[in-house]
Amino acid sequence: MALNWTMLNANRSPVPLPNEMTITTIDSGVDLSLTIPDAPPSSSSSAGGSGGVKKLKSVGKVWLTDQRFIFTTESNAPFESISVPLHSILLTRFEQPTFGPNFLSFEVKPSPEGGLTDGTKVEVRFKDRAMFEFVSLLEKSRERAIYMKRQIKEDEEGLPTYTMPAESSTVSMVGGVPVENPPGYDV
Repeated sequence: MALNWTMLNANRSPVPLPNEMTITTIDSGVDLSLTIPDAPPSSSSSAGGSGGVKKLKSVGKVWLTDQRFIFTTESNAPFESISVPLHSILLTRFEQPTFGPNFLSFEVKPSPEGGLTDGTKVEVRFKDRAMFEFVSLLEKSRERAIYMKRQIKEDEEGLPTYTMPAESSTVSMVGGVPVENPPGYDV
């Protein structure tokens, strides 16, 4: 997961990765809250410049692809974008509070040098649409991405190459027939 690493077009939509397919897009009314524990010190006024917990909130658009969850902000936001590979989403929760709108929360595994730390949490709320369908798509896409990553690892490891065994030192061969035959059977 990385903060402000998404390449954006002129219309602020993400540039797709090779072989990436968009599953769904939410074009407006998405609130995203980002909580970064133990954030490194920064010069921005929202972090206070001394580290500690950093909370960022913005309104923007969401793209769900077969590889990433992408959020881009509108202009003048505290951050520009957030990109989360689906296999880096560690834990998801669909929250349905008694008072207030439903929301999705998830924890992520940060990318090295991505501007985030372990324990980073994201909350997503939709202003004018139901969230359940999106959560379902995200879960299915995430499961598939994790499965595909495991398959790639297994394919890379592969099976060992079969080689013809050398003649065994424990069994003597005479004319291609083992000398120590198994015990005879009574008929």
